[in-house]
Amino acid sequence: MGPPFHILAKKGDIAERVIIAGDPYRVKQISGLLDNPVLVNENRGLFVYTGKYKGIPVTVATHGIGSGSAAIVIEELVMLGAKYIVRLGTAGALIPELDIGDYVVASGAACIHNGNSLGQYAPGYCLPTAPSPQLTGLLIEKAKSKNAKFVVGPVFSSDSFYAENPEFAKYWSERGVVAVEMECASLFALSWIRRFHSAALLIISDSLVKDKSVFLTANELKPRVELAATIVLDTLVDVDF
Repeated sequence: MGPPFHILAKKGDIAERVIIAGDPYRVKQISGLLDNPVLVNENRGLFVYTGKYKGIPVTVATHGIGSGSAAIVIEELVMLGAKYIVRLGTAGALIPELDIGDYVVASGAACIHNGNSLGQYAPGYCLPTAPSPQLTGLLIEKAKSKNAKFVVGPVFSSDSFYAENPEFAKYWSERGVVAVEMECASLFALSWIRRFHSAALLIISDSLVKDKSVFLTANELKPRVELAATIVLDTLVDVDF
Protein backbone atom coordinates (compact mmCIF):
# COMPACT_ATOMS: atom_id res chain seq x y z
CA MET A 1 0.00 0.00 0.00
CA GLY A 2 1.11 3.55 -0.68
CA PRO A 3 0.89 6.53 1.69
CA PRO A 4 -2.52 7.52 3.10
CA PHE A 5 -4.62 9.88 0.98
CA HIS A 6 -6.92 11.18 3.73
CA ILE A 7 -5.03 11.12 7.04
CA LEU A 8 -2.14 13.36 6.04
CA ALA A 9 0.15 12.39 8.88
CA LYS A 10 3.43 10.50 8.89
CA LYS A 11 4.67 7.50 10.82
CA GLY A 12 5.46 8.63 14.32
CA ASP A 13 2.46 10.97 14.37
CA ILE A 14 0.09 8.07 15.09
CA ALA A 15 0.46 6.04 18.29
CA GLU A 16 0.10 2.27 18.47
CA ARG A 17 -2.89 2.79 20.79
CA VAL A 18 -5.85 4.53 19.14
CA ILE A 19 -9.39 5.58 20.03
CA ILE A 20 -11.72 6.24 17.10
CA ALA A 21 -15.06 8.05 17.14
CA GLY A 22 -17.42 9.34 14.48
CA ASP A 23 -18.08 12.81 15.90
CA PRO A 24 -15.24 15.37 15.67
CA TYR A 25 -16.65 17.08 18.78
CA ARG A 26 -16.28 13.80 20.71
CA VAL A 27 -12.74 13.35 19.42
CA LYS A 28 -11.83 16.84 20.60
CA GLN A 29 -13.40 16.12 24.00
CA ILE A 30 -11.46 12.87 24.42
CA SER A 31 -8.22 14.54 23.33
CA GLY A 32 -8.65 16.89 26.29
CA LEU A 33 -7.93 13.96 28.60
CA LEU A 34 -4.48 13.55 27.06
CA ASP A 35 -1.34 15.37 28.11
CA ASN A 36 -0.12 17.81 25.46
CA PRO A 37 -2.42 16.67 22.63
CA VAL A 38 -1.22 17.69 19.17
CA LEU A 39 -3.49 17.97 16.12
CA VAL A 40 -1.75 15.76 13.53
CA ASN A 41 -4.48 15.79 10.88
CA GLU A 42 -7.45 17.98 9.97
CA ASN A 43 -7.66 17.10 6.29
CA ARG A 44 -11.27 16.39 5.18
CA GLY A 45 -12.46 17.29 8.67
CA LEU A 46 -11.00 14.04 10.02
CA PHE A 47 -9.45 15.49 13.15
CA VAL A 48 -6.71 13.35 14.68
CA TYR A 49 -4.89 14.16 17.92
CA THR A 50 -1.91 12.44 19.54
CA GLY A 51 -0.81 12.97 23.12
CA LYS A 52 0.01 10.93 26.20
CA TYR A 53 -2.10 9.28 28.88
CA LYS A 54 -0.30 8.14 32.00
CA GLY A 55 2.92 8.65 30.06
CA ILE A 56 1.94 6.41 27.13
CA PRO A 57 1.28 7.77 23.59
CA VAL A 58 -2.36 7.59 22.49
CA THR A 59 -4.06 8.83 19.32
CA VAL A 60 -7.71 9.91 19.09
CA ALA A 61 -9.12 9.96 15.55
CA THR A 62 -12.34 10.90 13.77
CA HIS A 63 -13.66 8.11 11.52
CA GLY A 64 -16.71 9.87 10.11
CA ILE A 65 -20.12 8.29 9.56
CA GLY A 66 -20.69 4.77 8.29
CA SER A 67 -18.74 1.77 7.13
CA GLY A 68 -17.12 3.32 4.09
CA SER A 69 -15.66 6.32 5.90
CA ALA A 70 -14.60 4.26 8.91
CA ALA A 71 -12.88 1.63 6.78
CA ILE A 72 -10.78 4.29 5.03
CA VAL A 73 -9.69 5.90 8.29
CA ILE A 74 -8.96 2.54 9.97
CA GLU A 75 -6.89 1.34 7.01
CA GLU A 76 -4.85 4.55 7.04
CA LEU A 77 -4.32 4.53 10.80
CA VAL A 78 -2.93 1.01 10.50
CA MET A 79 -0.67 2.12 7.64
CA LEU A 80 0.67 4.75 10.04
CA GLY A 81 1.35 2.33 12.89
CA ALA A 82 -1.87 1.68 14.85
CA LYS A 83 -1.91 -1.72 16.57
CA TYR A 84 -4.81 -1.37 19.01
CA ILE A 85 -7.99 0.43 17.94
CA VAL A 86 -11.05 0.91 20.14
CA ARG A 87 -14.22 2.54 18.84
CA LEU A 88 -15.92 4.84 21.35
CA GLY A 89 -19.26 5.54 19.76
CA THR A 90 -22.98 5.81 20.26
CA ALA A 91 -25.71 3.29 19.57
CA GLY A 92 -29.47 2.84 19.69
CA ALA A 93 -30.86 0.29 22.14
CA LEU A 94 -32.79 -2.65 20.71
CA ILE A 95 -33.65 -4.26 24.07
CA PRO A 96 -35.62 -2.79 26.99
CA GLU A 97 -32.88 -3.71 29.47
CA LEU A 98 -30.72 -0.90 28.08
CA ASP A 99 -31.43 2.63 29.28
CA ILE A 100 -30.23 5.80 27.61
CA GLY A 101 -26.77 6.54 28.99
CA ASP A 102 -25.88 2.87 29.51
CA TYR A 103 -22.95 1.24 27.73
CA VAL A 104 -22.48 -1.73 25.42
CA VAL A 105 -19.25 -3.67 25.02
CA ALA A 106 -19.68 -5.13 21.55
CA SER A 107 -19.02 -8.87 21.34
CA GLY A 108 -19.60 -8.95 17.58
CA ALA A 109 -21.38 -7.13 14.78
CA ALA A 110 -24.04 -8.29 12.36
CA CYS A 111 -24.40 -6.49 9.04
CA ILE A 112 -26.00 -6.78 5.62
CA HIS A 113 -23.10 -8.22 3.64
CA ASN A 114 -23.70 -6.30 0.43
CA GLY A 115 -24.93 -3.17 2.20
CA ASN A 116 -21.56 -1.71 3.12
CA SER A 117 -17.93 -1.60 2.05
CA LEU A 118 -17.13 -5.00 3.57
CA GLY A 119 -18.60 -6.70 0.52
CA GLN A 120 -15.62 -5.58 -1.53
CA TYR A 121 -13.08 -7.19 0.81
CA ALA A 122 -14.44 -10.72 0.23
CA PRO A 123 -17.17 -10.68 -2.46
CA GLY A 124 -19.78 -13.34 -1.83
CA TYR A 125 -18.50 -14.29 1.60
CA CYS A 126 -19.23 -13.36 5.21
CA LEU A 127 -16.19 -11.90 6.95
CA PRO A 128 -15.49 -12.48 10.67
CA THR A 129 -16.94 -9.46 12.47
CA ALA A 130 -15.89 -10.14 16.06
CA PRO A 131 -13.50 -7.99 18.09
CA SER A 132 -10.21 -9.13 19.55
CA PRO A 133 -10.93 -11.29 22.61
CA GLN A 134 -7.92 -10.07 24.63
CA LEU A 135 -8.69 -6.37 24.14
CA THR A 136 -12.42 -6.87 24.70
CA GLY A 137 -11.78 -8.83 27.90
CA LEU A 138 -9.58 -6.04 29.21
CA LEU A 139 -12.22 -3.45 28.25
CA ILE A 140 -14.84 -5.38 30.25
CA GLU A 141 -12.49 -5.53 33.24
CA LYS A 142 -11.93 -1.77 33.16
CA ALA A 143 -15.65 -1.03 32.74
CA LYS A 144 -16.37 -3.12 35.83
CA SER A 145 -13.67 -1.30 37.79
CA LYS A 146 -15.41 2.03 37.03
CA ASN A 147 -18.83 0.65 38.07
CA ALA A 148 -20.19 1.45 34.61
CA LYS A 149 -23.63 0.06 33.77
CA PHE A 150 -23.09 -2.01 30.66
CA VAL A 151 -24.07 -5.15 28.79
CA VAL A 152 -21.92 -7.34 26.59
CA GLY A 153 -23.54 -8.38 23.35
CA PRO A 154 -23.58 -8.19 19.55
CA VAL A 155 -24.62 -5.07 17.66
CA PHE A 156 -26.01 -4.49 14.20
CA SER A 157 -23.89 -2.25 11.97
CA SER A 158 -26.33 -0.41 9.73
CA ASP A 159 -25.30 1.58 6.68
CA SER A 160 -28.48 3.69 6.69
CA PHE A 161 -29.21 5.90 9.68
CA TYR A 162 -32.85 6.59 8.77
CA ALA A 163 -33.86 3.21 7.32
CA GLU A 164 -35.23 1.57 10.48
CA ASN A 165 -38.91 0.63 10.48
CA PRO A 166 -41.16 -0.47 13.38
CA GLU A 167 -40.15 -4.10 12.90
CA PHE A 168 -36.39 -3.40 12.95
CA ALA A 169 -35.85 -3.65 16.72
CA LYS A 170 -38.06 -6.73 17.01
CA TYR A 171 -36.32 -8.49 14.13
CA TRP A 172 -32.77 -7.96 15.38
CA SER A 173 -33.41 -8.31 19.12
CA GLU A 174 -35.01 -11.70 18.43
CA ARG A 175 -31.69 -12.66 16.85
CA GLY A 176 -29.71 -11.73 19.95
CA VAL A 177 -28.60 -8.23 18.89
CA VAL A 178 -28.69 -5.61 21.65
CA ALA A 179 -28.04 -2.31 19.84
CA VAL A 180 -27.65 -0.69 16.42
CA GLU A 181 -24.75 1.49 15.27
CA MET A 182 -22.86 1.95 11.99
CA GLU A 183 -19.15 1.08 12.09
CA CYS A 184 -18.24 -1.88 14.33
CA ALA A 185 -18.52 -4.52 11.59
CA SER A 186 -15.90 -2.74 9.51
CA LEU A 187 -13.58 -2.25 12.49
CA PHE A 188 -13.80 -5.88 13.59
CA ALA A 189 -13.46 -7.40 10.12
CA LEU A 190 -10.49 -5.20 9.27
CA SER A 191 -8.77 -6.10 12.54
CA TRP A 192 -8.53 -9.72 11.40
CA ILE A 193 -7.54 -8.79 7.84
CA ARG A 194 -4.88 -6.25 8.84
CA ARG A 195 -3.79 -8.02 12.05
CA PHE A 196 -4.46 -5.41 14.72
CA HIS A 197 -6.45 -5.63 17.96
CA SER A 198 -9.97 -4.15 18.05
CA ALA A 199 -12.76 -3.51 20.55
CA ALA A 200 -15.73 -1.18 20.95
CA LEU A 201 -17.44 0.60 23.83
CA LEU A 202 -20.74 2.22 22.84
CA ILE A 203 -22.93 4.71 24.68
CA ILE A 204 -26.69 4.29 24.33
CA SER A 205 -27.88 7.66 23.02
CA ASP A 206 -31.43 6.61 22.08
CA SER A 207 -33.75 3.63 22.22
CA LEU A 208 -35.84 2.00 19.53
CA VAL A 209 -37.97 0.18 22.10
CA LYS A 210 -38.69 2.80 24.80
CA ASP A 211 -38.36 6.56 25.28
CA LYS A 212 -38.31 6.80 21.50
CA SER A 213 -38.51 10.60 21.44
CA VAL A 214 -35.30 11.00 23.46
CA PHE A 215 -31.97 11.36 21.66
CA LEU A 216 -29.02 12.64 23.68
CA THR A 217 -27.16 15.53 22.09
CA ALA A 218 -23.35 15.77 22.03
CA ASN A 219 -23.49 18.16 24.99
CA GLU A 220 -25.81 15.90 26.98
CA LEU A 221 -23.55 12.94 26.24
CA LYS A 222 -20.47 14.76 27.54
CA PRO A 223 -20.29 13.18 31.05
CA ARG A 224 -21.01 9.71 29.62
CA VAL A 225 -18.28 10.20 27.02
CA GLU A 226 -15.80 11.24 29.71
CA LEU A 227 -16.41 8.06 31.73
CA ALA A 228 -16.25 5.92 28.58
CA ALA A 229 -13.03 7.62 27.49
CA THR A 230 -11.43 6.94 30.87
CA ILE A 231 -12.42 3.27 30.58
CA VAL A 232 -10.96 3.00 27.08
CA LEU A 233 -7.80 4.93 27.90
CA ASP A 234 -7.15 2.77 30.96
CA THR A 235 -7.67 -0.28 28.74
CA LEU A 236 -5.24 0.88 26.08
CA VAL A 237 -2.42 1.80 28.45
CA ASP A 238 -2.64 -1.62 30.12
CA VAL A 239 -2.31 -3.76 27.00
CA ASP A 240 0.62 -6.19 27.21
CA PHE A 241 -0.13 -8.48 24.26
